[in-house]
Amino acid sequence: MATNSYGPGGDLVLAPGPGFRSGFVVPAAELLERFSRSSGPGGQGVNTTDSRVELRWRVLGSPALARLAQAQRLRVESALQDHLVSGELIIVASEHRSQRQNRISARNRLAEALRQALLPPPPPRRATLPTRGSQRRRLEAKKQRGSTKSGRGQVRDLDA
Repeated sequence: MATNSYGPGGDLVLAPGPGFRSGFVVPAAELLERFSRSSGPGGQGVNTTDSRVELRWRVLGSPALARLAQAQRLRVESALQDHLVSGELIIVASEHRSQRQNRISARNRLAEALRQALLPPPPPRRATLPTRGSQRRRLEAKKQRGSTKSGRGQVRDLDA
C-alpha cells in the first residue's frame, strides 16, 4: 500500500499514482476522529475501551481538494457522492481490538477511496463488428436449433 500517514494522527499522505502524479495530502486539520465503544472483538476490555474509530472528512469545500484540477475535483465529488452525509465522508473502523489499529485501518480505507476516486476514467469503448467466423457459427447454431425444434410436434400414427 502506497499510503504514508506518518502515524494515525498526522496528515494523510497519498503517494503519487494514476490520476495524481504529484501525490495528494489531506491535512490533519481536515480530518476529525471520534472514538466510541466497539461491539467487535476486545475480550475483557470490549465494554471499557473506546476502540471504535469514526473518521470524518468534509469533502465538499475541502481546501485539500481545492488544490486539485477542476476535473479531478469533480471526479472525486461525483465518485464519493453516494457515500456522503451532509457533505462529509464518514468511515467507521471497529474490526481490531486496539484503537491505534482501527485508526490506521480507517485512514487506509479513506486513502483507498480517494485513490479509486482520483483514477482517470477508462477510455471509451471502440465499437467493433463480429468476425465472419462468429457470424457463421451463430447462423449454424440457429439452423441446428431450428431443425431440432421442427422435429418436435405431434406424433402421427402411420397405421391409420
